[in-house]
Amino acid sequence: MDISTWQQQIRDGIREQDDLVRLTGLDQKGFCTPKTAIKAFPPRVPRAYLERIEQNNPDDPLLRQVLAVAEEDIDSSGFSNDPVGEFNKHASPGLIRKYHGRALLIVTSTCAIHCRYCFRRHYPYQDNQAGKDNWNDALETLRTDPSIKEIILSGGDPLSLTDDRLHSLIQQLESIPHLQWLRIHTRMPVVIPDRVTSKLINAISQTRFKQSLVVHVNHPNEIDEKVGMALNRLHKAGIQLLNQSVLLKGVNDDVLVLAELSARLYSNHVMPYYLHMLDPVAGAAHFEVTETRARNIMQDLRGCLPGFLVPRLVREIEGLPYKASV
Repeated sequence: MDISTWQQQIRDGIREQDDLVRLTGLDQKGFCTPKTAIKAFPPRVPRAYLERIEQNNPDDPLLRQVLAVAEEDIDSSGFSNDPVGEFNKHASPGLIRKYHGRALLIVTSTCAIHCRYCFRRHYPYQDNQAGKDNWNDALETLRTDPSIKEIILSGGDPLSLTDDRLHSLIQQLESIPHLQWLRIHTRMPVVIPDRVTSKLINAISQTRFKQSLVVHVNHPNEIDEKVGMALNRLHKAGIQLLNQSVLLKGVNDDVLVLAELSARLYSNHVMPYYLHMLDPVAGAAHFEVTETRARNIMQDLRGCLPGFLVPRLVREIEGLPYKASV
């Protein structure tokens, strides 16, 4: 079987903490590897993303997102394995129902990159993945509930599916008449821009659904020329592009960084959508920004950007049927 460029990039990604430290020019003696966190959630970084990390800078905002640190092995009050209450919200394997009118389908456990703040770093994929053999159960559940208008593809990263598998899934979803909107949440065009192939664009754009693709960019340095080209190709195909970020201490908790991020997104046809407060997932407490600081940052951001470029600051609260404004 032929392996595409982007699939090979996933396979060739960095998967060892020592390799990540060495390839970014850091002093290996200066890092204490969190052995428990590494075992449960091993590093994974594509080389296309690695190239954007500044050498010999432990405070690089991209590196901080992917480098495991000792604080991850510290238990923190209020931080849990299921920070947004997903584990008990499955209508069928991999199909999550939390909000009225929409459902979220976990189509894969695979991600090209492991972000250390990921709210699904402890998710039981082995029991709840609507993969190749389980799609029928999820599709049947969707067929029996006409209140569902929007289907959201998530994971893992849904764009880690091959073009053919993704196209097949979308076709099956199209056969459910009451589904109207397709939303795909992905980090792939940002971390491996070669993933945006012509076949992928056709699979998403040539559908009866009103479609949107939500990318995940936290820092302007993540958008290099190749990422910009990938985003522009998606835009030219008529796919609505939105961005959601997570507010992360030491990464983007700065008004100038967020203002530049919004500007760079808009220059590449992506609308700022959400700025999330950190979901309190075990192992990520060192990224937490207080609500007071978050509100102050947002107030300053409104003063230096037009309103349509200011993302909405939100927090997900278990049991609440919508994202809560902060």
